[in-house]
Amino acid sequence: MTEQPLSQSAVSVRAGRTRFMMLALVFINIIINYMDRTNLSVAATQMAGELRFTPLEMGLIFSAFGWIYAALQIPGGFLIDRLGARLVYGAGLFAWSLITALHAFASSFGALFGLRLGVGAFEAPVMPANNRVISSWFPEQERASAIGIYSSAQFVGLACMTPLLFHVQAAFGWRGLFLITGVAGMIWALVWYLLYREPHQHKGVSEAELNYLRDNGALLENRQGSQAPRARWADLAQMFRSRKLVGIYIGQFTISATFWFFLTWFPTYLVEYRHMDFIKSGYVASLPYFAAFCGVLLAGFASDRMIRRGVSASVARKLPVILGLFLTLFILGANYTEDSRLIILFMSLAFFGNGLATITWVFVTALAPRHLIGLAGGVFNFTGALSSIVVPIAIGALIDGSNFAPALAFIAVLAAIGICSYLFVVGKIDHVSAR
Repeated sequence: MTEQPLSQSAVSVRAGRTRFMMLALVFINIIINYMDRTNLSVAATQMAGELRFTPLEMGLIFSAFGWIYAALQIPGGFLIDRLGARLVYGAGLFAWSLITALHAFASSFGALFGLRLGVGAFEAPVMPANNRVISSWFPEQERASAIGIYSSAQFVGLACMTPLLFHVQAAFGWRGLFLITGVAGMIWALVWYLLYREPHQHKGVSEAELNYLRDNGALLENRQGSQAPRARWADLAQMFRSRKLVGIYIGQFTISATFWFFLTWFPTYLVEYRHMDFIKSGYVASLPYFAAFCGVLLAGFASDRMIRRGVSASVARKLPVILGLFLTLFILGANYTEDSRLIILFMSLAFFGNGLATITWVFVTALAPRHLIGLAGGVFNFTGALSSIVVPIAIGALIDGSNFAPALAFIAVLAAIGICSYLFVVGKIDHVSAR
């Protein structure tokens, strides 16, 4: 009897599970990351009332994060490629958490605008760092699932944290909210720095797991040898020469637009424009986040399953994204009903679709030259981060009295543009050649 070859899953089990411990660290990082982004949306109504901010001023404060966050994406990508995720992530996490705590002492538009700029500056390397960690620790056939798991953390954080943050604010006020969340982040930054290592530096990783990663497409060589190519400023132009890369940049902007609506204006939409109870709205607002959580996990596992069954990368990676963008169009339904249950249903369907589409980081490693993963991730997230500038301001400007309908229509139009980009611009999924 001939010996049967081991399946990929069997080999994976025998190789070890250290990579999943690293994934757990990233998962918690993301929860902290999005807790420090959503606390402003929770505080917005109370803060605006106390400091007498107009909707446009709140839109500018919401967007301040995005201005410098977007501007520093590409330098952040360079830092990740050159210094590694452990140092850059750890230092950034501690710094932005400290700045979050300082929000508690702000009392003017200028101070809050400046502090949000600071949070955005130090969060800039986060998403390129996440992609760098996953590319290093996970083989190709597990990568979409890993991206789905860590991406789900943003929705878990939002779903679980939104009601909790409303209660923290009710107990300690909006200033106490910022102080508590900031201190929690600083403590976790120290834990990350103590525990995270690259695969070749981790004392607990087995040789079998290293071989499993190396043999199945994990990018170990990028940080292991001095002979590996390094990112250069001259490589930046290449990130915009490829139609495939430009296509995913456009798609990322449109996908992020929906996310930033939910991250910034959604609680205000429920409280101010749909007149839901303040505390109740915290729980109601969590439902779309749970829907998005289910969406991103489903997309990641389904995409990897299709890859393992021999489906082409073009279909396996693009199908969840395009389907997710179609579902995002359901956000328009909230414009045609006054029933709170239907409003939340439409919002949940839209954000479930946004979750399906959130595995787009898999395209960075699938398309970009291997030694430019950090740089490509920086450019990719730069275009996504532009939505954090455009969307809060645009929504603040589009709100007409008590009419929120133009703002929701704006989000739907962007989703339609994203569908067209993935259908007609991205094309076949394969690596862009280095020049």
